[in-house]
Amino acid sequence: MDEGQLLELLKLKLGISTNLRDKPLQKIISGVIAELKENLGVTLDSSRADHEMFVVDFAAYRYEGGVDIPRHLQWRLHNLQVSSNSKEEK
Repeated sequence: MDEGQLLELLKLKLGISTNLRDKPLQKIISGVIAELKENLGVTLDSSRADHEMFVVDFAAYRYEGGVDIPRHLQWRLHNLQVSSNSKEEK
């Protein structure tokens, strides 16, 4: 995945226009991608916009410091896990 592009999308979502928070945001994006792949078993495809937008939305949730994961993120994560597992079984 192009983390530079993901960073720009995340900054747009959060309303950040300066580069002052780029390093922490890059770490959050990297952490989200690693967690999805290693801990949650999601196979990300950089050619799919829905995968990229999920990473951006999940990183925004992490940045904002939410305690409970929003329902829409839970639902989308579950769908990603199911689709990743079905592709691995084939």
